[in-house]
Amino acid sequence: MSMADVSVVVLVALFAATLLPRFNLGLAALPAAFLVGFAADRTADEVTAFFPSDFFVLIVGITALFAVAQLNGTLDWLLDGMLRLVGGRVLLVALIPFLTGAVLTAIGTLPAAATAIVAPIALGLAARYGIAPLVAALLGITGIISGLLSPLAVYGTSARQLGDKLGIGLPDSAPVSFFFGGLVAGLAVATGCLLVGLRTGAVPRGRVAPTIAGSGADPVATGPGSGSGAATTERVVSSRAVRVLTLTCLSAVVVLSVGFDANIGYLGLTAAVVQQLAFRLEPSDIVARIPWNIVLLIGGLLTYVGLMQDMGAFTRISDLLRVEGSPMLSLLVICYIAGITSFAASSIAVFATTMPLVPAVVAEGASPVGAVLAVALASILVDINPLGITGGLILGAARPDDRPRLFRHLLAYGAVSVVVGPALACVAFGWW
Repeated sequence: MSMADVSVVVLVALFAATLLPRFNLGLAALPAAFLVGFAADRTADEVTAFFPSDFFVLIVGITALFAVAQLNGTLDWLLDGMLRLVGGRVLLVALIPFLTGAVLTAIGTLPAAATAIVAPIALGLAARYGIAPLVAALLGITGIISGLLSPLAVYGTSARQLGDKLGIGLPDSAPVSFFFGGLVAGLAVATGCLLVGLRTGAVPRGRVAPTIAGSGADPVATGPGSGSGAATTERVVSSRAVRVLTLTCLSAVVVLSVGFDANIGYLGLTAAVVQQLAFRLEPSDIVARIPWNIVLLIGGLLTYVGLMQDMGAFTRISDLLRVEGSPMLSLLVICYIAGITSFAASSIAVFATTMPLVPAVVAEGASPVGAVLAVALASILVDINPLGITGGLILGAARPDDRPRLFRHLLAYGAVSVVVGPALACVAFGWW
């Protein structure tokens, strides 16, 4: 048995061990990476190099930014304003994360940056208005998926560039077809989420009266929990000046990250520090709201996954799954390769590494646009799981009491999406 095979066995064992009481997957993933790396003649420095430092900065920066917005009352004011804008209709409230995510990615925002912006909005609305956190998170992420294949988005541009480079023979209308396909997929999933949510009560029916915020109060909570690291129990009412500065900082983060490709994590940290000093907030209140357990969980798992990729574990899995057959059967297998691999790795990286398998399928008679679109969506649709950056940002934005249940729900949804997503992507879009 090769070390690549051993790494897969250890990963399965780690997930199985989560069924044991008092077992922490994040705490175990880093030593597992060290031990497997040691057995594979990797030094500690080589294993540490796989730690996702970019993810660390991203989730810490964004959660710190929205922690300040929560502490000074602006986030409550903003969420109330959104509810008033839609007339208190909870169904329309639930669609706000979807529309926000779709617009952000359609204009070119990177998926991680869009998720970092959408997740706090989605989970904030869920906590305020009785929407199930899973439904709110799914609507936000499916919105992101809806715009991810636009001609300005990372997947849309990558699909066209890789298609031309590999000689797949994409028509001039391919960018529009990609965008429309992603939009249809996102709308279909969002519609399904809403229908199930309305039927099960996860999305309340009717209207909800918004909480009316007052004015003139201090922007910092002084009630129980303030300054102790616990959740604030008194609602903070923000002044106009506080809201103006906070919204200016939030807008600057969005504009600089979207328009100038600046690192949204560092921007978030900078904006958080500026506001902390301006509002004289307790630093410990901000630090206490950063979900360090989620940082450890995702950081440890991505370190281990990086080691697995370096040892060729995912290539090994792909080789075992590859079979010869008809064009559509071959495309289905490629979609499953993309989906299974993307569950634990970067979806855009998986898409890029899976695309070289597409020309052979196209040569056998598969549609060029359909094949690329199916592989892209197979990679994207499984992203809604708690083991990647997307899931980490969602969990980080949720209330502490909701995180254990939300983690299980996201894991279950992710597991189902690995089985169902690639097949649906191939059947629905492979013929385009």
